[in-house]
Amino acid sequence: MARATLIGFSAVAMWALLALLTDASGTMPPFQLSAITFAIGTCVGLIARLFMPAAEREPVPSIVWVIGIAGLFGYHFFYFTALRNAPAVEASLIAYLWPLLIVLGSALMPGEKLAWNHIAGALLGLAGTFLIVTKGGELAFDPRYGFGYAMAAVCAVLWSSYSLLSRRFPSVPTTIVTWFCLATAVLSLVCHLLLEQTVWPENAGQWLAVLGLGLMPVGAAFYAWDIGVKRGNIQVLGAASYAAPLLSTLVLIAAGFAEPSLRILAACVLITGGAVLAAKSLLFGRRQAIENGAGA
Repeated sequence: MARATLIGFSAVAMWALLALLTDASGTMPPFQLSAITFAIGTCVGLIARLFMPAAEREPVPSIVWVIGIAGLFGYHFFYFTALRNAPAVEASLIAYLWPLLIVLGSALMPGEKLAWNHIAGALLGLAGTFLIVTKGGELAFDPRYGFGYAMAAVCAVLWSSYSLLSRRFPSVPTTIVTWFCLATAVLSLVCHLLLEQTVWPENAGQWLAVLGLGLMPVGAAFYAWDIGVKRGNIQVLGAASYAAPLLSTLVLIAAGFAEPSLRILAACVLITGGAVLAAKSLLFGRRQAIENGAGA
């Protein structure tokens, strides 16, 4: 379980590159960028299938296809819609309620038990995310942007539901994510053709950024996440997911696109402390087991 949890967290680490690579990719419209990067993500899955043991050819339940496509395409569709109809700060913070919803929703899953440290850890992570997203300022929710806020809330519900429901089908191989990515690429292309003007990258650097997006945050990350939510500690993974905006900010600082501050340090303490608290039983339970075994 610990190994699968770490693999799942690698997805969070890859999502931390999303802001930097998206900024470096130029001015490509979101659905066009989504179509291209998910097509690359599909190729990641096709290549991975060459090195993975052949899965038993069992029929995949229809509901799994609905869950997967709604999770990947639905999240991005509603997120882009939210950003078009509400300020980015408020919309992003609402959308980023999904880790908290995963932690709380996990209590309804078979064989799972929600403890106080999972809730406390998720809330600390949410507080740290608030500092990162709002840049230490105040939120000003405006009723005029109610539709955009609602779309952001749909994002949070969709991704948390996708993550939790995927856990109910542990026998479905992770390679199925390949086809979720392909469906998302096709649907994104349709949305692009209907809603956007085509804009291509202007230089090799922007093309490399698009390739990087497709290989990691919009590619390998989804396969790693599938392994994590199906076989890892989903409460720990949910709480630790709040590290994504923090890691993203640290990456931007390292790349020279942002400045370090006490606000970021405070967010680091809150998010790291929350993740450690949520993982208390996983971290210290193993340590206690090792000590007990050594003393036997």
